[in-house]
Amino acid sequence: MQERRRVQRKNLMAYSQVFDLYSGYLLGYLGDLHLHGAMVIGEKPMTENSELTLAVELPELPGIAASRITVPARVVWCQPDISPEFLISGFEFKEVTIEHSQVIEAIVENYEFRRIPPGYTIKPSAGK
Repeated sequence: MQERRRVQRKNLMAYSQVFDLYSGYLLGYLGDLHLHGAMVIGEKPMTENSELTLAVELPELPGIAASRITVPARVVWCQPDISPEFLISGFEFKEVTIEHSQVIEAIVENYEFRRIPPGYTIKPSAGK
């Protein structure tokens, strides 16, 4: 799967709720995100290649008034999470509008879990 991925996913610090728009069922929480898709952490197994419209509740975002976005998506895969009580599902977005792109970029900019430590000055030890 990793070899086929063209866009690196961004792990998020804000776990936004993700619903099936039409049934209202909570699918889970947004684990990572990019312009072409997302990973959702949930309890319900998802059927590969099924299509649905995701409703993603948005965290507070500077300059974004919307409280959620809806985007048609296809389930690409579903597998057990590292925590046995959860499943993770990969979704491919079928149609991404300019507005979706702006919101997704704002989420990533504001809530991406950054693995690169800040460039703090290292305090010299007292003995030197």
